[in-house]
Amino acid sequence: MSGTEPGGGGRPAKAAGLSAGTANIARMSDYLLGGKDNFAADREFAERLMAIAPEVKTMAVDTREFLERVVRFLIEQGIRQFLNIASGLPTRRNTHEIAQELAPDARVVYVDDDPVVLNHARAVLARNPVTGVVDGSILRPAEMLADPEMLRLIDFAQPVAVLIPARLQYLPDSVEPYKCVAHVRDHLASGSYLAIGHAVFDSRPELAAPVVELFRQIVPDADNAPRSREEVLRFFDGTELVDPGLVYIRQWRPEVPQSTWQAQRVWIVGGVGRVP
Repeated sequence: MSGTEPGGGGRPAKAAGLSAGTANIARMSDYLLGGKDNFAADREFAERLMAIAPEVKTMAVDTREFLERVVRFLIEQGIRQFLNIASGLPTRRNTHEIAQELAPDARVVYVDDDPVVLNHARAVLARNPVTGVVDGSILRPAEMLADPEMLRLIDFAQPVAVLIPARLQYLPDSVEPYKCVAHVRDHLASGSYLAIGHAVFDSRPELAAPVVELFRQIVPDADNAPRSREEVLRFFDGTELVDPGLVYIRQWRPEVPQSTWQAQRVWIVGGVGRVP
């Protein structure tokens, strides 16, 4: 492993998640999912986003359903350790609930640097000895992987599933997200998995400019963050994509087959790569 942590030089400051007057991605997602852990600024921002793209409410739900299908698949592959990065506020059907329902011995660590998320997660998980919460970020991978709570629960000599369902789409290339993901991948044992979800505008190019303009209010360098499917594919370098590859998330092992038109209504691609 390199002694210099990628992403460190240009990383943004920790999330100011306790500010009620500024919209926050985690709280906005909570609102879109029907939760109550959000403020007026979050609801206003979400409504403005839905005015541009009404399907974003559906996209929030579909991302959670994609994550559940991924976790179920990974349990079937024998994975019993999960690292959920930028997990967001606890809601229905969280990663630990899905995994431990199928395998009670499954260990799960949530990672986030949003104070609101951390406080809620610790309260929810206080009595779950095989689930932990780490204050960290994909942009500080070495620090995250060495956290004492991480090492209490995760044995990196054994296969681990790393889940990044909705964070990378907000990170511009200037903070080196590819290097940060590669840093984590290189820390994993053979037989581990990397699962990623990422919004793309390939099927809805007309939305790129207005959505980016809106997110510029709360995400630094938002205009440099949008990626195409081919650019998202680079995050899986060094892994072997499992079937069906990097596809729109509605097409990733759905219970009911999805047409291309149905799938592209949710303009998020997702995939799972196995570390050889």
